[in-house]
Amino acid sequence: MTDLSVRAAGPQDLDVVLAFWKTAAEGTSISDDREGVERLVARDPEALILAERDGDLVGTVIAGFDGWRCHLYRLAVHPGHRRQGIASALLAAAEERFVRLGGRRGDAMVLRRNERAQHAWRAAGYAPEEQWRRWVKPLTGSLTDSPDDSLDDRKAVTDGT
Repeated sequence: MTDLSVRAAGPQDLDVVLAFWKTAAEGTSISDDREGVERLVARDPEALILAERDGDLVGTVIAGFDGWRCHLYRLAVHPGHRRQGIASALLAAAEERFVRLGGRRGDAMVLRRNERAQHAWRAAGYAPEEQWRRWVKPLTGSLTDSPDDSLDDRKAVTDGT
């Protein structure tokens, strides 16, 4: 086994990354398509960080910084390469990026049902903030067009039902 290589993704990596997420990532996102990832890499070429071993993609993280907050998304390690320090190396690279950019605190979105991820984030020094709740609104289509059940709840609140 050779050393782990950590680097920023480029446009040539996008198809491999999207295929990788189908195997290694938990859940899906509205942005999990070529157009979404192309936009990310074009806007912030250092945000999508890859870990490779022997030329194969074994891990990813998105380290987004908007000038105010440091957000971590898509921390994913190939199932056959877990528990080998890959997530730690990716988070170290992301945190170094944030510090270099002037960031003060990183945050991550972690699915409640993903207990393995909960453990990994705690082990990396992150803690949940139970007083916060994520609020979302799709920016394309109408509320009634969305298959997301959470949108039905939001519509019920706004129309009083």
